[in-house]
Amino acid sequence: MNVEAVTLAERPVERTTEFVGIVKSRSSSTVQPQVEGFVTRILKQSGDRVEPGTVILEIDPRIQQAAVANLESQRVAREAEVLYARQQAERLKTLLAAGASSQSEMEQAQTALETSEAQLKALQAQINQQQVTLAYHKVKATVNGVLGDIPVRVGDSVTRSTMLTTIDQHGGLEIYINVPVQQASMLKEGLPVYLVDDAGRRLATESVTFVSPSVDVATQSVLAKSTLKQATDFRNDQYVRAQIVWDQAPALTAPIVSLNRISGQYFVYVVEPGQGGGTVARQRSVETGPVVGNDYVITSGLKPGEKLIVSGVQKIRDGAPVTATAPAPPPSDPPVPTAEKKDG
Repeated sequence: MNVEAVTLAERPVERTTEFVGIVKSRSSSTVQPQVEGFVTRILKQSGDRVEPGTVILEIDPRIQQAAVANLESQRVAREAEVLYARQQAERLKTLLAAGASSQSEMEQAQTALETSEAQLKALQAQINQQQVTLAYHKVKATVNGVLGDIPVRVGDSVTRSTMLTTIDQHGGLEIYINVPVQQASMLKEGLPVYLVDDAGRRLATESVTFVSPSVDVATQSVLAKSTLKQATDFRNDQYVRAQIVWDQAPALTAPIVSLNRISGQYFVYVVEPGQGGGTVARQRSVETGPVVGNDYVITSGLKPGEKLIVSGVQKIRDGAPVTATAPAPPPSDPPVPTAEKKDG
């Protein structure tokens, strides 16, 4: 039987372990109100992009508006008192210069003027404070980003501890990977980290940028972080498959198509010399490691230099005579024809 066989040789193989990581944003902020009240308007929706100063929602400001109006009316009276006290002080100053008033009366008028001015300044400070509080009834964005979920609705009562929404900036993302303490000794900054999808396709290649010096008591794991530079396909709080590459070492690999699995054990066929001349296929039990691309890492059962049969393994039996040939190279794309240039 004609079969295709490859000569086994060691090649560098990455030793990896896969973990479940979670994407976290370093620039995610939580929006909470600075006043209490009922929500009267929601001006933005989840997913909208906002800039600093953009009004997200409004809280009923009527009570605060009334407080500001009350203080404004008091300011008018205080200003009138200051004007009267200033006129009295100027009048007594003129009388004192003419000898028609005493120094004590002049000092009392000056004290009354200073008291009135101080009371006006204190009232103005209260008005400024209340106006700032009134402005807090419009909840505004403080950073650029995308709004998260807005769980409140118009009419809901909110307090200063109510979470209104979040603002996530695109970029500044990190992957949090919890590595069991049994493997923590191998952790170090700079180790490659592969992010793969459900089919095992590599989405991004990053590296470990931080290793926690302490162990999480609850999970008995060590936190490792990796900064996401290729963050276009990831979102905050997303779970990802992260493979940490511990090292590279030479190892034997065998194509997946060359292995048979019988009762949980893997077998391959190798080409060996036959007793009466020629070559035969011999079944060999092997131990496998992780899958690297389209190959299994072989941990035991094969040696470098042996010829591994990679075709027709379902039709071969142990000891069957075979003729081994090298696998045919993959077909190359035909050249693209070019138009000939004609004279005239």
